[in-house]
Amino acid sequence: MGRLDGRVGFITGGARGQGRAIAAKFASEGADIAICDVPPRSPNLAYETATEADLEATAALIRSSGRRCLTGVVDVRDQEGLSAFAQQVWEEYGRIDIVCANAGIVNWGPTLEMAEHVWQEVLDVNLTGIWKTVKATAPYLIRRGEGSIVITTSTNSVEPLRNISAYVAAKHGALGLMRVFALELGDHGIRVNAVAPGLVATPMSDNQAVYRGTFGRDDVTREEYIRAGHNWTALKGRNALSAADVADVVIWFASDESRHVTGVEINVDAGHMVLPGYNTSPFVEPGLPIRDYDMTALGHAPRLPNDTTRND
Repeated sequence: MGRLDGRVGFITGGARGQGRAIAAKFASEGADIAICDVPPRSPNLAYETATEADLEATAALIRSSGRRCLTGVVDVRDQEGLSAFAQQVWEEYGRIDIVCANAGIVNWGPTLEMAEHVWQEVLDVNLTGIWKTVKATAPYLIRRGEGSIVITTSTNSVEPLRNISAYVAAKHGALGLMRVFALELGDHGIRVNAVAPGLVATPMSDNQAVYRGTFGRDDVTREEYIRAGHNWTALKGRNALSAADVADVVIWFASDESRHVTGVEINVDAGHMVLPGYNTSPFVEPGLPIRDYDMTALGHAPRLPNDTTRND
């Protein structure tokens, strides 16, 4: 018996990365799947987005496991397209039980230099796209009087990061939107939660644009990026997690094991969010001396190199 036997999962951004991993995990636990994605590449992004071949590869993976899979070339900014695809899924499967609002993009650049259309695209996909996805699918969950909605947020839903201000703003908004949906849809027996990935190795985060944005230079190698990832986690031996690690948490939200849980965001970040703060870009005004600690003021007498007495 699978944890999702007889259920149907609706996943946006399902062509690859976390969306593909979630779809595969759901199918392995008995669910039939509907995935949508938008193949055309945005000229504003510094990395290649999904293709129709990626979408069909995910569908083939699902079908090879013995589960059904519907695909749709749908942009989460397109309310009519989302609603039409949701209707198609309902007609084909007769139900929608789980909705994963997972589609997302990121664009790197200084906030004050960001063009308005770039800012708007990130918010339209990462925040408004969630709202439109839930608007398109929630009526089918309401008909059944139960269901689970899982929103992909990020550790950036509460933590700022330089040079991705639109992404950070959208993810902060997504966390608030999740909580509002949890309140409004709880009346219908529908649970709404969020999974907040940290550093995850997907095409969106494992590319030269991210390396450059993280390190602030153009000649960063992937080896440097991977090595630096160890500084991002509290658990030993981790750097970037896999998309499957995220899917392992999403399926808990989707299953009856979390039937009493709603309005919750879970970090999947190997402990990143419990790390103490650190200024990655400290500034000392030129010409000023570097401030040192006055140990005597702290009650400790300065010690000479060969001094064996103690005053601490």
